Amino acid sequence: MRGWHRLTEQQIRKAEAEGQLRGLAGEGKPLPDRPGDAYISAGDAIGHRIMAEAGALPEEITLKRALDAARAAWRDATDPAEKKRRMAEIADLELRHSIAREARMKFLGGAGD
Repeated sequence: MRGWHRLTEQQIRKAEAEGQLRGLAGEGKPLPDRPGDAYISAGDAIGHRIMAEAGALPEEITLKRALDAARAAWRDATDPAEKKRRMAEIADLELRHSIAREARMKFLGGAGD
């Protein structure tokens, strides 16, 4: 593992010396706030960001976004029937999100926990 880190550092230093790290999108700006990344490994967060920038989000992330939206809609709802419908939607999305997350972890051999 130490060899991997050394190789990574060498590649970064080489790219920096060649000017490949100048003029990148977001240069000189603070990193975007990604509070959801606190709950996944750094490797998964980077992988998800790369896929998102390429327009290919994994089902787990798509479901997480839908779950966040459903929770916000539940909080905003005032009608008891609407709140009940939103709660059922949240339960369904939570189940589907958990299944997608477990499938990813199994696929990766337990990584990303």
